[in-house]
Amino acid sequence: MGTFCSKCISAKNNVSSQSECTHTHTRTHIPQTLPCSLKEDNLESHSFICLGFDIHFQFLVLSGGVTFFVALYDYEARTTDDLSFKKGDRFQIINNTEGDWWEARSINTGQKGYIPSNYVAPADSIQAEEWYFGKMGRKDAERLLLLPGNQRGTFLARESETTKGAYSLSIRDWDEVKGDNVKHYKIRKLDNGGYYITTRAQFEALKKLVKHYTEHADGLCYRLTTVCPTVKPQTQGLAKDAWEIPRDSLRLEIKLGQGCFGEVWMGTWNGTTKVAIKTLKPGTMSPEAFLQEAQIMKKLRHDKLVPLYAVVSEEPIYIVTEFMGKGSLLDFLKEGDGKYLKLPQLVDMAAQIADGMAFIERMNYIHRDLRAANILVADNLVCKIADFGLARLIEDNEYTARQGAKFPIKWTAPEAALYGRFTIKSDGWSFGILLTELVTKGRVPYPGMVNREVLEQVERGYRMPCPQGCPESLHEMMRHCWKKDPDERPTFEYIQSFLEDYFTATEPLYQPGDNL
Repeated sequence: MGTFCSKCISAKNNVSSQSECTHTHTRTHIPQTLPCSLKEDNLESHSFICLGFDIHFQFLVLSGGVTFFVALYDYEARTTDDLSFKKGDRFQIINNTEGDWWEARSINTGQKGYIPSNYVAPADSIQAEEWYFGKMGRKDAERLLLLPGNQRGTFLARESETTKGAYSLSIRDWDEVKGDNVKHYKIRKLDNGGYYITTRAQFEALKKLVKHYTEHADGLCYRLTTVCPTVKPQTQGLAKDAWEIPRDSLRLEIKLGQGCFGEVWMGTWNGTTKVAIKTLKPGTMSPEAFLQEAQIMKKLRHDKLVPLYAVVSEEPIYIVTEFMGKGSLLDFLKEGDGKYLKLPQLVDMAAQIADGMAFIERMNYIHRDLRAANILVADNLVCKIADFGLARLIEDNEYTARQGAKFPIKWTAPEAALYGRFTIKSDGWSFGILLTELVTKGRVPYPGMVNREVLEQVERGYRMPCPQGCPESLHEMMRHCWKKDPDERPTFEYIQSFLEDYFTATEPLYQPGDNL
């Protein structure tokens, strides 16, 4: 399956349902999803039988029939059904209709198995180019290019955020005024299919444009020198059909933390894959309700959300997620390298969290427990939101009564704490509190006040003063998040935009101080 007789196609002959073609010549490949009935006579030879089929030949010819894919990264098999492969290996896709794991045959080894679909791209396509980073925002491009070790001229190309069908070229630069910075150039498309940054230099293909600017700056800030290094992405799930997994497939190795409702461990799944495992105390929540919510949670996919990999759905419930090497943001700020960070890094981390929350906002979901303890940190100060949606399921009486030590009163909007009205706007209030955690390096909010006192004072209009060293403009955003009327609080989309442009639009004259 997956081939047709190219001689018949080129002749544009409709083959009757009973007729057979026995031409011997090079096979042409078609996408697996096309509605055709095809049978290979001999996979290793170039002879095969075309069974009768009724499809639009013109569509097949125009589509190019892409079946060959190339690996973008190395991958080590995690199960006996997986294929191990190296970057650059080529595959024929056998079945790509069952989600994030495709059945493929390695052209290099002839072996057949499952591969993660986000680790491959069509051969000879722009997606297979090392310098093409696909759907990536301006700010994420800057974060990557400005990482230590990258030199002037390091670059990447990506989809344009603002112009459909166009691309952006992002280049690391340096000058005496700005120091290290990133310049962005719009790559526009011609009606005839060509590409250009400036009309005096036009190219028939994006590859040729990139090649040209690696040889000459030709008006750009600097010649393209090195492709921006990239981090291997997380797979979507642990493996094919590895969602509800047996408890004995997990090994708990290093205890990372403990809370009111369970523990967090670093561990290994199936003897092959490092993961984080959250274990919940029996009785914390209904297994049935958890499994229902987990089905929603696993579909919330964004690069600023910790991906949910798998679950053990019988008590004690286990939640298996991506392992984030730097642990919780709270611990990172108090005891890790985070205590040495200055305001630009802290604001950037806040912008990443706002980015993830803006996605949750667009998906009409609610976090319900947004605070530094529920943000995880990876290498290069990458932040991801964890535990979204879980708070709703907790059945502990003290917690559901929204009082006592187990409930995070100090992070919770008054309408949610007093009346149980949790919305994306109450998440906005919590984000304002999280901002204070960032600029105070993990200090508990409302220092010196107990929960009951906080509730009473906030109801009377009290708001935390500007933390020491924090710019008044950032405190103003906190106060905006703490408006009494939820509808007056900013959207996360607005907060993200404000924070991403903070040092160009709001605080262009910022100078680092002793603490921030």
